[in-house]
Amino acid sequence: MARIGLISLSDGRDYVHSGIVGFVRGTEDRLAAALAEAGHEVVRASAPVSASTVATSVAREIEAAGVDLTVLHYCVWAFPHFTMLAAGALSGPLVLVANPDPVQPGMVGMLAAGGALDQIGRRHSRLWGGPSSAAAAIGPRGNAAAAVAKLRGSTFGRIGGRPMGMNTAVANTDQWQRQFGVDVEEIDQWEVVRRAEAADPAEKRTAREWLERHATVRYDGVKLTPDLLERQIGAYLAMRSLIDEWHLDFTGVKGQPELTQHFATMDVAEAFLNDPYDWNGPKETHVCATEADMDGALTMQLMKHLSGTPVLFADVRHYHAERDIWDLCNSGQHATWFAARSDDPAENLARVTLHPEVFFFPAGGASVHHIAAPGRMTLARLTRLDGAYRLQLMLGEFENYDDATTAALEAQSTPEWPHAFARLDVPAETFLARFGANHIHAVPGDRRPELREVCELLGITLDEFTRG
Repeated sequence: MARIGLISLSDGRDYVHSGIVGFVRGTEDRLAAALAEAGHEVVRASAPVSASTVATSVAREIEAAGVDLTVLHYCVWAFPHFTMLAAGALSGPLVLVANPDPVQPGMVGMLAAGGALDQIGRRHSRLWGGPSSAAAAIGPRGNAAAAVAKLRGSTFGRIGGRPMGMNTAVANTDQWQRQFGVDVEEIDQWEVVRRAEAADPAEKRTAREWLERHATVRYDGVKLTPDLLERQIGAYLAMRSLIDEWHLDFTGVKGQPELTQHFATMDVAEAFLNDPYDWNGPKETHVCATEADMDGALTMQLMKHLSGTPVLFADVRHYHAERDIWDLCNSGQHATWFAARSDDPAENLARVTLHPEVFFFPAGGASVHHIAAPGRMTLARLTRLDGAYRLQLMLGEFENYDDATTAALEAQSTPEWPHAFARLDVPAETFLARFGANHIHAVPGDRRPELREVCELLGITLDEFTRG
């Protein structure tokens, strides 16, 4: 939810303002209450704006409060230059809201103010309606503004470089700083190896035993042994120490080919970093993208801020044309939370199997396998077209099947890896012709309204996929 500033604009004539100030305050009270009821934190201006000096002073109050978005509220006729002065003191996004009352010309005030902002090129959005409907309409914009604000000043930890020649996993750090306000800290993968070996043996053992109790662990004595599983747990602990030491807000690990050939896969580390728990109990999710996919991690971080849940990371592995479903599958990257999407780790892990790693990864370790639970999902990915960012966005449905069907579908790709079987609201021909990466990301529910607003706030092209 968002931290929202609220400023009401009024008439600049003293005798008019004195007669309507009670109406202005009462209408603002109802809008503030509706926003708070929707879960937002509301920071109200100390007074309605009835003079130039008040416009500037209350706007500075709201700016100092560090809000994500400011609502300029019009329930009466308001002098337009008050809006211009307030906007000049506000650096964040603006929403102009008119209360449609036939007696008081608030809509006229909003249109006059919005037209003046248009003339100077100050971007804003406009809404109208009673307090409840206005609060509902403000919600997606506020949540998007909060997500964008959380990006600014954050740090991405890039562990390793470009994986296997994957250009879509590498982004321009100058562009990230300019457009998103995100810094990139480059860290060598040797730090993961060094810190994993030095990690607390007692915690590695405790974690392994926890996994053995709650998940199915299929040791084979070669590619997956207790020692190899503890090495992967050590990599998780190594990442946690790097995150704490370097103040990393989200990360990505190259993995291939150095770690997967000579150390162990990062599957366990990546899965549990993205999970809302580990063997020590509940924790905040930490977005970690496999193959150090920068634009993938950035997409995930935005979706995490909007949803508050773990975010799926997957390859677009296969299209089962006969069923019109996609197999979204990557080598152990999926957070185990997706197995049942439960607040109880035991319920999720009961559906998780740790398999020995496959042919591609000679160093071995565990692959974190499960089938993603069914439900409506928002799928998205930041990609670049001729250097400019776009958000490719669609709705879909994760599906589950009987055991025999699931096994047959898994066997066509890599059964040891996690799978999400997705029916997308886009024809396969359209998707394959336009989608700009091999990785895709998902969160539960319909988050398209907020992601559309994110595009507007960041100046990013929206490329929305539909069946139509």
